[in-house]
Amino acid sequence: MTSLINNLRKGYKYFLIALKGEETEFTSGSINKAIFLLSVPMVLEMIMESLFAVVDVFFVGKVSVDAVATVGLTESVVMIVYSIAIGLSMAATAVVARRIGEKDPKRAGDAAFQSILIAVSMSIVVSIFGIIYAEDILRIMGGSEELIAAGSGYTRVMLGGNASIMLLFLINGIYRGAGDASMAMRSLWIANGLNIVLDPIFIFGLGPIPGFGVEGAAIATTIGRSMGVFYQLVGLFGGKRIIKLTIDNVKVRLETIRRIFDIALGGMGQFLIESASWIFLVRIISEFGSAALAGYTIAFRIIVFTILPSWGMANAAATLVGQNLGAGEPGRAESSVWKTAHLNTGFLFFVSIIFFWFAPEFVSIFSDETSVQEYGALALRVICVGYITFAYGMVISQGFNGAGDTKTPVVMNIIFFWFIQIPLAYTLAIHLDYGFLGAMISVAVAFALHAAACIYWFRLGKWKLVKV
Repeated sequence: MTSLINNLRKGYKYFLIALKGEETEFTSGSINKAIFLLSVPMVLEMIMESLFAVVDVFFVGKVSVDAVATVGLTESVVMIVYSIAIGLSMAATAVVARRIGEKDPKRAGDAAFQSILIAVSMSIVVSIFGIIYAEDILRIMGGSEELIAAGSGYTRVMLGGNASIMLLFLINGIYRGAGDASMAMRSLWIANGLNIVLDPIFIFGLGPIPGFGVEGAAIATTIGRSMGVFYQLVGLFGGKRIIKLTIDNVKVRLETIRRIFDIALGGMGQFLIESASWIFLVRIISEFGSAALAGYTIAFRIIVFTILPSWGMANAAATLVGQNLGAGEPGRAESSVWKTAHLNTGFLFFVSIIFFWFAPEFVSIFSDETSVQEYGALALRVICVGYITFAYGMVISQGFNGAGDTKTPVVMNIIFFWFIQIPLAYTLAIHLDYGFLGAMISVAVAFALHAAACIYWFRLGKWKLVKV
């Protein structure tokens, strides 16, 4: 009993250290402790992001089925923005972590500023495109004219304000690379906490603020994330964090930009490929009507609620790989990935059991439509089958990314999300007439095969030789 109490006290102590970000040395000592100290703030960070996704669709679901379908169609396109942001954040994490591991904070700051320059430049292009072509995007994605008329404002605001998405992800990647996971956690809590508060206000109206319907969800999201970015920038330029920017960092360094962009292209590529595959999957699902789209959107948001905390653990593995390679400890880097993958698998196995048995109850929280509930429950159950293997795939992929080897996951994603998932979804759903079920089966199959390939390639160890 005394031993149990002591362990609980020790765990609570480490939990507080993790929240405060008091420890940043992860290239020596206990690997399990390092995983814990990094994972706690990263998991809490992702929990808030996933809570935002669920709350968002909860309020939008009160507007109409078409409103939920609009979010689903737009989200598929906004995934491209996420892909660019996450790709850049991968590069920033890999380079910053390597420099921190080498005990060179000045060059870490250089890499951080050049990453921000790239993100701002790319966000301007996306904003112009999204503002001008919002209706056409929804039309191409299969939305009805009624849906386009009611939902184009949502699409326009989300794409027009994409800089808040890009910078929020990117700068958090910078903080993670430096081992300052608590700062990344707080910025996302501010961003998504504000979104949750503002969502019902802008969707339904309050006092002098009119109700904007589904467009209000986009307005709330953009405001919340913009405030999160402001908090991040104050931390970067305030000079009190592990990673900090000074006047010496605020210069254009073409060689650093080239190196970051080279790594980021692989990161962008893997998520663009995966996101594009989801766009085609949504296009296939749209053949079965708005109820199928709404059901899939709700199921996907519920799944994100658990996958994002898992990404928190995977991000911890990426930081540990980058910093330990920088410190000349490849064996420690590898052990960090395997231990994190085991923990993640146990977590998702537990979640998959709950979702499989209680899928209808979870989906019914977000929609009263019987047909939407049926589609959503089916999607949730089938995709959960691939959860356990996906746990390994996501952690190992982040291990590659943390080492700066972003090209290997690109190849994996092309093979399993394009050459296997999309043709299989089309064949099962359309040609073999399995319908919506066929499309969902293709997702679970792709997850399992992708994980097996990641395990095999990671064991070869070529990622340990990558220079950044």
